[in-house]
Amino acid sequence: MLALAGALPDFQLQSPDGDSVTKIAFTAAWGAGAFGLLSALVWPVLVRALLLVPALVLGLLVFFLNGSLLLVALRLIPDGRGEADPRTAVVVAAVMSAVASATSTALAVRDDGAYRRRLSRLAQRRRRRSGDDGGCDGPPGTVFLQLDGVGHDTLERAVAAGLMPTVAGLLARSHRLAPWRTDWSSQTGASQLGILHGSNEDVPAFRWYEKETAALMVSSRPASAVEMQRRAVERTGSAGLLATDGASRGNLFSGGAEQVALVLSMAARRGPRNRSRAGYFAYFSDPANAVRTAVSFVAEVVREIGQSTRARLRKDAPRVKRGGLYPFIRAFATVVQRDVVVAAVIGDMLAGRTAVYADLVAYDEVAHHSGPRSRDAEAVLERLDRSVALLVKVAEHAPRAYRIVLLSDHGQSPGETFLGAYGLTLKDLVRAGCGLPVSRRASGTRSGAEARDAVRFALHRRPAEDPDARPAGGTDPVVLASGNLGLVSFPDIAGRASREQIDAAHPALLGTLTNHPGIGFLLVRSEEHGSLVLGPGGAEVPVDALCDGAGPLAAFGRGAADAVRRTDSFPHVADVMVNSMHDPATGSVHAFEEQIGSHGGLGGGQSRPFLLWPAELSEPVPGGGELVGAEQVHRVLARWLREDAGSTRPAEPVEISVPPAEADEAFPVAGRAVQDKSS
Repeated sequence: MLALAGALPDFQLQSPDGDSVTKIAFTAAWGAGAFGLLSALVWPVLVRALLLVPALVLGLLVFFLNGSLLLVALRLIPDGRGEADPRTAVVVAAVMSAVASATSTALAVRDDGAYRRRLSRLAQRRRRRSGDDGGCDGPPGTVFLQLDGVGHDTLERAVAAGLMPTVAGLLARSHRLAPWRTDWSSQTGASQLGILHGSNEDVPAFRWYEKETAALMVSSRPASAVEMQRRAVERTGSAGLLATDGASRGNLFSGGAEQVALVLSMAARRGPRNRSRAGYFAYFSDPANAVRTAVSFVAEVVREIGQSTRARLRKDAPRVKRGGLYPFIRAFATVVQRDVVVAAVIGDMLAGRTAVYADLVAYDEVAHHSGPRSRDAEAVLERLDRSVALLVKVAEHAPRAYRIVLLSDHGQSPGETFLGAYGLTLKDLVRAGCGLPVSRRASGTRSGAEARDAVRFALHRRPAEDPDARPAGGTDPVVLASGNLGLVSFPDIAGRASREQIDAAHPALLGTLTNHPGIGFLLVRSEEHGSLVLGPGGAEVPVDALCDGAGPLAAFGRGAADAVRRTDSFPHVADVMVNSMHDPATGSVHAFEEQIGSHGGLGGGQSRPFLLWPAELSEPVPGGGELVGAEQVHRVLARWLREDAGSTRPAEPVEISVPPAEADEAFPVAGRAVQDKSS
């Protein structure tokens, strides 16, 4: 405060006539003490009052609230010697909080006695309040840390390149690494539902259309997440992986945990025990955390703008637009979400909870727009490794031993977007094949001859509002994209439309799709032949006769046939399932969304996530067999929890409703984890 008073002309700590050095020092000490006391007492109340304010808005309010507290603190100085312009007060408060933050960070980074004593004090205080004697003789707890979107091969490359020294140390000393194989729908909604709740049945994609209710299900929407979790609980008869003394942090689903923070399926619930946003209070109640995160948020926005500008100047290819709100979305994923989640996990470990499952989404978000092998994405992996290092260190001070399991829900596959490669979207191509009008941009398509002819024909049709321009049936198809997986549904055809019905209504559609160079294969149902996989050149293979490495699935690797067969059995499989092409030599695909790193379908690293576990636990698959599907991963994790408990736990009672949340108290010891702010 003394240094700032000397540097800023609008910040004074002395009377207009001047004071002695001793008097100025006393005034500074009084002001700093008052500011610290107000921050400790008033700040948690302010944050709780603003709990329902969106996180981005709360981050901006941090500066103004801190400045207001400083003005109040200056008013409390005797004789009115403290004075600051309101704008200057914001700067002074931010710098003072940043200094406190830097001190806290230094303690967190250095493995010294002060850091260890701080963690121990917090743990002992928590145990005293809970009535625990602090003994460590019980079974170990488990922390499951999901590194969203980090594929097995990506992790191996990062370890070999020295980007993730903590993970490398775990592999060298105590852990084992293996890949596992996702379902056809290689995305968080399907994988995490299966991992946490034991069933991802009838989740054909990240987003899908349900004809009977005309509902669009999107895994990232709270209402859809609630329904997906309800269905999974109903199918399995179990509340989930975390039902016994568990905590769910930053996930789409609760896993049956009583303690939740930033869990999407809980976001729509109300009431003092049901607010998943309580995790924000647990973190932002420490003003140093709040300022540190806000400053890092702004820095991440600037970093993204700089990186995207350099990519444009270098004319990097492939490349997607990264303007608009994206810099702020990235900063939230790589700063706010990661800080809050890591701090919550630290609190869980110091509280001695049995099982914690947390998701860090930073890499996935950055890789979508910068590419999974980009330097931008590699920098995120380095910061994720530091988060892992912090949790490993915290485990040394927890009231019980902890086993740390790292895993991912899917990988990512690189490649130019479908639009970038061919000049039109999947929706344009489907509408062209149906003889419906398409956007003018599609006129420049670099597609195959049949698709170009369909586009030219569609461009010369009358506008869509002309009823005579519509095909028989009169309802446009619903076209959805989930990475390089597309779904086409015809709302005017009840149930799952057959190939014969589609051909009768839109004779050119299936041929337009199968002969397009950007399409790998289709899945449709035939009234005569049952479900079929269609490929280029008129290839048709019944689903029951599918083989890996042959026919339309030749390029898609091991397990593709089983994945397609399973999805074909889902009640809400689309009328036409469309998977993009895949180049085995480069691992590239064409996303139907604007992403140069994508996942959601088959092809490349997106279907090959990883599992890294302590060697003292049993093998995921006896004899070193392949781990297939998120549901099998759930069974492995549940078995490990039983092994940790030292006995087989009885099945949890059926609980159809989503378990309530309970606000957790703050543990402002995030230290290094909140320094870098990655998701």
